[in-house]
Amino acid sequence: MRYEPKPIARTRARQMRADPTSPEASLWRTLRDRQLAGAKFRRQVPLRGYILDFVCFEAKLIIEVDGSQHSDSAHDLHRDALFRAEGFRILRFWNDEVLERLDDVCRHILSELRNGGE
Repeated sequence: MRYEPKPIARTRARQMRADPTSPEASLWRTLRDRQLAGAKFRRQVPLRGYILDFVCFEAKLIIEVDGSQHSDSAHDLHRDALFRAEGFRILRFWNDEVLERLDDVCRHILSELRNGGE
């Protein structure tokens, strides 16, 4: 069964794609068009009541780029547990990490794509 997001989630995701944060825009330039290991990433994807920053469905890999408001977030822990139960792997990077060490972030993502989380 295909999951259909609520119209408000679609609208919010569309707005987020149109106005990304600087770290999200920076990472997207690397992930888009299958530039990283040929993996097809989508951005700002509404799924199960959440909006995922980036997701590669083929690799079942979710990438989140977070600010300090996500530090020790119970909401994020619940969300991660939900997606892990569905077989997804989740990588979380801080905004500063993406802006200051994009090459390291991309190497980490590439390793995850190649090794399947092992």
